[in-house]
Amino acid sequence: MKRRVFITLLGGAVTWPLAARAQQMPVIGFLLGHSRDTATIAAFHQGLNETGYVEGQNVAIEYRFADGQNDRLPALAADLVNRQVAVLFAGTNAAALAAKAATTTIPVVFAIGGDPVKLGLVARLNRPGGNITGVTMFATQMETKRLGLLHELIPGATVVAALINPSQPDARAQADEVTEAARVLGLKLHVIYAGSERDLEAAFATCLQLRAGALQVAADPFFNSRREQIVALAARYMLPAIYEWRYFVALGGLASYGTSLADGFRQGGIYTGRILKGAKTTDLPTVQTTKFEFLINLKTAKALGIEIAPMLSARADEVIE
Repeated sequence: MKRRVFITLLGGAVTWPLAARAQQMPVIGFLLGHSRDTATIAAFHQGLNETGYVEGQNVAIEYRFADGQNDRLPALAADLVNRQVAVLFAGTNAAALAAKAATTTIPVVFAIGGDPVKLGLVARLNRPGGNITGVTMFATQMETKRLGLLHELIPGATVVAALINPSQPDARAQADEVTEAARVLGLKLHVIYAGSERDLEAAFATCLQLRAGALQVAADPFFNSRREQIVALAARYMLPAIYEWRYFVALGGLASYGTSLADGFRQGGIYTGRILKGAKTTDLPTVQTTKFEFLINLKTAKALGIEIAPMLSARADEVIE
């Protein structure tokens, strides 16, 4: 009996420190408005690794995904707050707003495409104030530039359409911006709204009915999470389109223009790691990404019967042939 008691006590002595270390491991809440995306998560992990944190070794991560349904975000954010995560990371505009509304004490780091000041996330870029800071990638502020490039790619298209998600916090600003850009370029623009998979099917059918010669897909996490479907629909309807991220072009989209999504999430990972090490959100200014990418898929252009001007191809950061 004594030997059994000794073995039991020895086993407890071995397992107790392991359990204690697991309990002491900080937990990050990872909140996305769209579905799980391997590339962006890998970029976030890269940023964490640069600050000395590796998931499963010295930090744990609780993942929550809204799958493009922004109305689910408040509950998902509240769940992470109730779990008392050490830092709450939010990867879209709507997710950041939900995270801010859910807590005033847990540090929040965002990686978004909108203007954090206009969205009410921070007071100023250099001095964010409160418990929230992060990185902005200018995604929703590039609609004018994207429409201009689309016009250069398809100069013969005088009627164009813009696809916008109505539940995107920046939807109104996106619509106003692209409408004004179309007016300046002398284009007839139709704004088409889609916030679900069913809406996407109907949206492309509407483009055909309106005789749109080209399509601009506005920056939006839901569209990014449904990029395979959107690119496939564009191919089916033979509709040349420009997108926000390079992932669309890699799948067969005609062109894209925007900042580096991977770079933004990597910086978000770095900020999260710095906060875990003791940095305060009030001491971390909001970062603005400055790396922009213009991609063209010449294979897709050929399939659509489009001839890309050599000078335009020369301006592209990457050309897929």
